[in-house]
Amino acid sequence: MKRNKFAAALAVLTLLTTLTGCGQAKETGGALEPVTLNEVAHSIFYAPQYAAIELGYFKDEGIALTLVNGAGADKVMTALISGDADIGFMGSEASIYVYQEGSADYAVNFAQLTQRAGNFLVGRSAEPDFSWQDLKGKKVLGGRAGGMPEMVFEYILKKNGIDPKNDLTIDQSINFGLTAAAFTSNDADYTVEFEPFATTLETEGNGTVVASLGVDSGYVPYTAYCAKQSYLNRHPEIIQSFTNAIQKGLAYVNSHSADEIAETIQPQFPETDRAAIAHIVERYKAQDTWKNDTIFHRDSFELLENILEEAGELKERIPYEKLVTTTYSEKAAGLQNE
Repeated sequence: MKRNKFAAALAVLTLLTTLTGCGQAKETGGALEPVTLNEVAHSIFYAPQYAAIELGYFKDEGIALTLVNGAGADKVMTALISGDADIGFMGSEASIYVYQEGSADYAVNFAQLTQRAGNFLVGRSAEPDFSWQDLKGKKVLGGRAGGMPEMVFEYILKKNGIDPKNDLTIDQSINFGLTAAAFTSNDADYTVEFEPFATTLETEGNGTVVASLGVDSGYVPYTAYCAKQSYLNRHPEIIQSFTNAIQKGLAYVNSHSADEIAETIQPQFPETDRAAIAHIVERYKAQDTWKNDTIFHRDSFELLENILEEAGELKERIPYEKLVTTTYSEKAAGLQNE
């Protein structure tokens, strides 16, 4: 039964879904522009995006959206660079890596969605007095080297005086999305999980959330939307319409209750109970996960570079203006405030 529940959750995470907004949304007139969005994961962490889909905001903006789950930032960026995706949604570290490799048509970030990490440290039992120092000498199921989940985890460890290489064991051998299932039959003491896997472990009695990486890392530019320079140059009107839809999604989640948001995005997570979705949404709202606008500020980008530098993944500092444009997000925010 436990395996089946995790298999169901994983099926949602790896599903390739074609979505063109809410089924009841009205056509805005004229042909819709097809846009393929490749997302890093299908998680309640990205509730504003799914609210925008289910409430018909993309259709309202003239976009027929195809949503594809890339299951990892590296795979999303591969799809973007190869032309299989028009827009990529992932940690912005991926755009830095592509630029470092010398790509002529590199990816530029045009809208930021989340401002905190969306994963949680799950232990075997409740630890009301948990301290990061408790991880010394322990084994943790971690993430891919160079990916935002792992780098933010290590960033927190270093902030707390813990050496990620010598003070604990971080198992990075398990593929993304499979760590929760592995934790149920593994000898690890802790695992780092996104939702809904963290809550699934709790409800099944296989673990308890002991810390939020989003809270303990502070504000970080965790996930953003990007497109290749060539696409931005050819389709500025599509990028603007896309950003407008995401801005509307942000406004919705920031002005509605967890129960209302859960009801709206439930079709995106058919295998997850609505009450569980509401619980997860409230957990994210409580830690100020979602921005009020999509503007990717300079200080956020520089913090991202600091994190990459500490992780040994940054060859040299890249100018903010090279990899970030705020043209579309600033206009979208202005339209929202009118």
